[in-house]
Amino acid sequence: MAKKGKKYLEAIKLVDRTKAYPIQEAIELVKKTSTTKFDASVEVAFRLGVDPKKADQQIRGAVVLPNGTGKTQRVLVFAKGEKLKEAEAAGADYVGDAEYINKIQQGWFDFDVIVATPDMMGEVGKLGRVLGPKGLMPNPKTGTVTFDVTKAVNEIKAGKVEYRVDKAGNVHVPIGKVSFDETKLVENFKTIFDTMSKAKPAAAKGTYMKNVSVTSTMGPGVKVDPSTV
Repeated sequence: MAKKGKKYLEAIKLVDRTKAYPIQEAIELVKKTSTTKFDASVEVAFRLGVDPKKADQQIRGAVVLPNGTGKTQRVLVFAKGEKLKEAEAAGADYVGDAEYINKIQQGWFDFDVIVATPDMMGEVGKLGRVLGPKGLMPNPKTGTVTFDVTKAVNEIKAGKVEYRVDKAGNVHVPIGKVSFDETKLVENFKTIFDTMSKAKPAAAKGTYMKNVSVTSTMGPGVKVDPSTV
């Protein structure tokens, strides 16, 4: 087991692990307990009462955070013809087709999100083995397979985040940076919280949100009381 640093051990003393905090107080604690020298990311984690093995309890989608994430996403767009020009005009970082497919096959990954027009998915699908494990495969559910490339690129640049339940029933989503003021972090948290609440599958039984917590990079987790959101 990795040894915890002195700063972390001091920070963890500020958090009562047995308590679920009101969201405003939880965010304050996350900012106060961040021990990194860099501007740490802030993330929310949901432990959900779903069975991801069942198709009718899969949770996946995307949402635009009102205050962004503090990170500028590098967008690669796979398109043809006029859609290439549209993607460039929208501010995509990389735009093309076969050229970039070949680059990825050779190990190039200098991008964060891929958008593809539906007519390109036959070719992009060939990259499934390398893109899938990295969570980079375009998907209609997240709005990254579309002919409306302008909207897709604009939303990603504005702070669109994707969410997907993992095998253990957890969802992790970034909601900003420690340098954000508390109001912006709370607004972003409420946006993803509302989105996850509405995403509850009809087939899910029992308690849906078993645990909600926020944390900074390398900082201690802080439980959130859902009734305060």
